[in-house]
Amino acid sequence: MSNIDVAKTILSQLGGGRFIAMTGAKNLIGDATSLTFRLPKAKDGINAVKITLDPSDTYTVRFFRVGDRRTAYAQTDKSVHADIYADTLQELFTRITGLYTHL
Repeated sequence: MSNIDVAKTILSQLGGGRFIAMTGAKNLIGDATSLTFRLPKAKDGINAVKITLDPSDTYTVRFFRVGDRRTAYAQTDKSVHADIYADTLQELFTRITGLYTHL
């Protein structure tokens, strides 16, 4: 098992390549327990998402805004959701960001 297997699984549960194409997600960063990515445009100023696998085998999903150089890339949480099951990741993502994960 490699260090990014969890991140690959999360991306697959979101829809894989179709998810990236539909949302414009970029700068995907995976580690042993999470997947983080940027979004070009979403509602409420959300431009980044971090999905973390919890010990309970559910996810914590953090929707936030990353600033620019003027704000020293400050991060502002817009919405945080805990105890999210894999089969509800796409629905939660669409509801919070306004971006569809598939056609």
